[in-house]
Amino acid sequence: MAHDLAFGPEWVPSACTLPTAERPLRVAEFDALFAEVVLAVQRPERERLRLALVFTPDNAARAAELAARENGCCSFFTFTLTVAEGTLTLEVTVPPEQVAVLDALQARAGAAAASA
Repeated sequence: MAHDLAFGPEWVPSACTLPTAERPLRVAEFDALFAEVVLAVQRPERERLRLALVFTPDNAARAAELAARENGCCSFFTFTLTVAEGTLTLEVTVPPEQVAVLDALQARAGAAAASA
């Protein structure tokens, strides 16, 4: 599903080591995950984003795999996947200097989840 949000400097920080040609593909992967499995988006802290996901083993594996690959090119992210009491949550934290990236991630997740 396509979204009107463009990805720009705030979405892909200079710290990212993913080759430029692969960046639109990674953005599309995040957009698909957001549109297909995100139930709710919360921002409990300035540097932390919480995504409630549809609870299935496949969704847990998909989120974990994407988070691991993203951490390989943007090591400033900390991803925490929690499976507890029939819920699935992905928390994303960043250092203070990367809050703009988290803002962009939240905007994309919220837009994708809202249009799903």
